[in-house]
Amino acid sequence: MRKAALRYLARSSLAVLAAAAIALTPAIGNAAEKAAASGLRCSGVNMLPELAATSPEVYSEIRSTADSTANARAVLWKIERQGVPHSYLLGTIHMTDPRVTAFSPLLQAALAETETVALEVADVSADATNAAIAKAARLVLFTDGRTLDDLLSDEEYDKVKATLTGVGLPGEMAAMFRPWVVSMILSVSACERQKVSDGLLVLDMKLANAARERGIAVVGLETIESQLAAMAAVPDDQQIAMLRASLRFADRANDTMETLLQLYLKRDMGSAWPFHLALAKQAGIGRQSFSEFKKRIISDRNETMRDAALPLLREGRALIAVGALHLIGDQGLIALLREAGYTVTAVE
Repeated sequence: MRKAALRYLARSSLAVLAAAAIALTPAIGNAAEKAAASGLRCSGVNMLPELAATSPEVYSEIRSTADSTANARAVLWKIERQGVPHSYLLGTIHMTDPRVTAFSPLLQAALAETETVALEVADVSADATNAAIAKAARLVLFTDGRTLDDLLSDEEYDKVKATLTGVGLPGEMAAMFRPWVVSMILSVSACERQKVSDGLLVLDMKLANAARERGIAVVGLETIESQLAAMAAVPDDQQIAMLRASLRFADRANDTMETLLQLYLKRDMGSAWPFHLALAKQAGIGRQSFSEFKKRIISDRNETMRDAALPLLREGRALIAVGALHLIGDQGLIALLREAGYTVTAVE
């Protein structure tokens, strides 16, 4: 059973840390047609207008936080330093939607000037993911005798089993997974899973393919193993709290993804984290339950990415592409690169 669970994770790449799972199977048919044929609802609605109408004080808090978040109004930035060819920084969103995977003219121009593309992880092939998960089984599965059903209520655990069954995993395997893994699965809508399983690429992977087709080197700032370790390092009690928040809105995965997509398109990424916290609060989970997640998954990794990016920036003509939440705020990559002596200005 344990090996079957590992094979499932490797096949669907749910362990690759991102706001969405990156599936690796080759394209087989039209994803939209398949989703429609299976009865999946593939459209979502932006939840922020709903929050503004039903909880104006919550919406006001989201807006206030967003407006005070530094460097949150652009996703493409130019990095400059005297005596070095300039580079670029792109904040991505890990989705297949053509509204974000279509390269803008400015991004195409940046890519044309680029000699090295640096992603969070360079190789998320099936073999690489399989090997990483096999080596890091203790990070994704309980190995100490505990089981997930002991940590949740019967109602919560039944919902977890139903969700895993819906993604093709026998429900009885649910007890083996650490809470963060289930939260990652819940964060991706069934429709998005269908799309990626049919070969549609998220923005990061589309950028990597475009770079390789042009003979541009593609490197990683992190490894799959380091991403797994970061997620597993979140304390178990906070992992459980985050899972409970995810379960509360599991039936609205399309809507939460559409909301984040709209924020990205509007260059309003400062609203993404407070929106997430607002949903958790509605589920009875306070912001303190996300303190270590924010530290381990965002702040600490920002420093790791900065350190890995600096040698590339010293050479110049690099395009650094990482999740947009890693760019923003006082501890984001933009602020860290400025501290390192670079001029970073918004392009788009």
